[in-house]
Amino acid sequence: MDRRNFLLKSAGLLISSYFGLNSFSKAFAIEKHRNYPFNQPCIALIIDDIGHSLSHARQFLKLGVPITFSILPRLVYSYDLAVEIHDKGHEIMLHQPMEPYNADSFDPGPGALYVGDGSDRIGRVIEENIAGVPCAVGANNHMGSRFTECRKEIREALKVVKKKGLFFVDSRTSSHSMGYKTARKLHMAATGRNIFLDNFHDESFIYYQLHKLKKHAKRYGHAVGIGHPFPKTARAIGRFYKDLKDSDISLVYVSEVL
Repeated sequence: MDRRNFLLKSAGLLISSYFGLNSFSKAFAIEKHRNYPFNQPCIALIIDDIGHSLSHARQFLKLGVPITFSILPRLVYSYDLAVEIHDKGHEIMLHQPMEPYNADSFDPGPGALYVGDGSDRIGRVIEENIAGVPCAVGANNHMGSRFTECRKEIREALKVVKKKGLFFVDSRTSSHSMGYKTARKLHMAATGRNIFLDNFHDESFIYYQLHKLKKHAKRYGHAVGIGHPFPKTARAIGRFYKDLKDSDISLVYVSEVL
């Protein structure tokens, strides 16, 4: 755009931000759109909680579409699935467990980080988790509604993630998460989740959420959706991918929208 239009659009964005009119996803999408490298909208799909089951992960591999697999550490199939998924050409992240609210009822699992952990423990745990998920190029939080709200702890965790050369995706399990903002302050490659696909285990609902993701991508240039290794999620993605074949929207790995 010419200089005059650029200045007018910039002023409008500043005014909107001042009055609190932009949500996280809108503000982030606008920030990204200024240097967006694609000529068409794109969607990045992440499947979390990989590591419990071989068959549950493989149902997504059979789809033959770009999917980023986020693998929980220290589970029976974590290492083997990381190798298998990487060998098939897909992108892998560490699904780093972090303390949620009501941790007594919702166990984040092995290799978790907790509020009050010192930098030494945080560093040791994350490095061990990364070693157990070979070929990981990024990380996102598993649970973590409490941990990601704590500025000190999330900063220490992300410093280690950065040191290991990984990018960060804020799963945004809390509307008050400091994850994305902290990553940007640390000059890390980062993005945030726009839509959870399968909070309800219903194929029609998941399919509807995927189309909401499509609308977001058309409006802002890209969108990030997170799902889980459920058969209904795999089937809905398969249906959705067929819909995209004649559209101007592409599926990409999440590293491509950082």
